[in-house]
Amino acid sequence: MEQILIRNLPAGTKAALKARARQHHRSAEAEAREVLAAALERDPVTLVDLLSGDEGAGIDFEPGRLGLTARTAVL
Repeated sequence: MEQILIRNLPAGTKAALKARARQHHRSAEAEAREVLAAALERDPVTLVDLLSGDEGAGIDFEPGRLGLTARTAVL
């Protein structure tokens, strides 16, 4: 499992996340995972995006886990 620590959140963000989590009957951590997953689903990351950044060199390629699928090139 990967982990992330988010520093310097804008004022009120943590309280808003906790309130939203209570509405959905889950922990703040589970709510944060859901919010991040939903945001990334709306704006999917491509393989090119992943590999083009400085962090791309150390990526363990797991296409299924990243939600990536193969496409056939249209020529």
